[in-house]
Amino acid sequence: MRALFCLIFYPHKSVLQIKNEKFAPIYLTIVILTPLEITLLSILAFCLLVQLYFVLFVHLRLATVSIEEVPLSARKPISVIVCARNEIKNLEQYLPSLFNQDYPEFEVVVVNDRSWDGTEEFLEQLEKKYSNLKVVKILDNDKFIAGKKFAVTMGIKAAKYDWLVFTDADCEPASQRWLLDMQPSADENTEIILGYSPYMKKRSLLNALIRFETFFTAVNYLSFALKGMPYMGVGRNMAYKKSLFFKNKGFAAHMHIPSGDDDLFVNAHANKYNTEIRINKDSHVWSVPNNTWGGYLRQKKRHFGAGKLYKSKHKFILSLQIVFQFLFYAFFAAGMFFSREAQYIALGILGLSIIIRCFIYPKLLKRLNYGDLRWWFPILDILLFLFLTLNGFLAMFGKKKVNWK
Repeated sequence: MRALFCLIFYPHKSVLQIKNEKFAPIYLTIVILTPLEITLLSILAFCLLVQLYFVLFVHLRLATVSIEEVPLSARKPISVIVCARNEIKNLEQYLPSLFNQDYPEFEVVVVNDRSWDGTEEFLEQLEKKYSNLKVVKILDNDKFIAGKKFAVTMGIKAAKYDWLVFTDADCEPASQRWLLDMQPSADENTEIILGYSPYMKKRSLLNALIRFETFFTAVNYLSFALKGMPYMGVGRNMAYKKSLFFKNKGFAAHMHIPSGDDDLFVNAHANKYNTEIRINKDSHVWSVPNNTWGGYLRQKKRHFGAGKLYKSKHKFILSLQIVFQFLFYAFFAAGMFFSREAQYIALGILGLSIIIRCFIYPKLLKRLNYGDLRWWFPILDILLFLFLTLNGFLAMFGKKKVNWK
């Protein structure tokens, strides 16, 4: 019988052999580690513990939460709001699917924001076909700064009903039961519902990276909402009350920021009492992803700018996640330049991290319609970390002006 024990000891190395008449020799291997290596590996281990807190005590909630059946009792009327600027191709392909929803009473409010690509003519034709379509047209005007928040505000003002469901022109509901899931909750305290919007699959590394990043963003904001700390939502699939919007003066607090019509509004007004999530597959809304690296970088830059206005506690917890993930990989990489013993321990810590997360995230990938990515999880995790680190630096030092379309 043999056993190998790896002990941290300083300043000399030796191998001790302990003999016993009844058993085979047992060898104790005493490993040399310098104070610098001990410090580096200790920090790496601490980063792992912080990482595992988010994995096991936040994200695991979403992996294990039961998906309730759609309540059929309420079915209050709904206004669906879509803002479009030169989106004729997307409107032609995806807008008709909104009118096929299995819901008794709803309207679709489309805001045509200064389009010149034939959107106006297409919507005029659609109005003749669907009586529950309402078109709001925004004209060029030098007296105001146009942008998506202005378009959303005009759509909300035109909406007939108090319960508002939001999506984009390049989005398509996963089923005809989408509005059944996004309907007002039986709980009268509920004012916000956070949905989920996966990106459509294409065969490219960029597409895999976009979908993987969207997955982790969704896991984070949905898990924290379950934990009672909602901090964002995505405008491709979310809902809230019209009365909540006007009670809090809409986007007045952050009208100067080009983005944030979705996440900044949720960050300011969502809490553990008034917010619910929807992850039933019927409630998903599929969205068209960027097909160029430049377009994706511009999109992430817009989101980066909005994040600066999050509540302090949200910025702290999100920064903690990013910083410790960065430190984890940075100290692991540094460990590869030290002794072989230090390398083995660093590899063991990395392996433990991957093994634990592989029990949770592949299940979440399948639940959130990204099951094909679960086999590539470890590789995409590292690639996403490198990309987001690079994008963070570009966002800090690049040009500040960003447009929504």
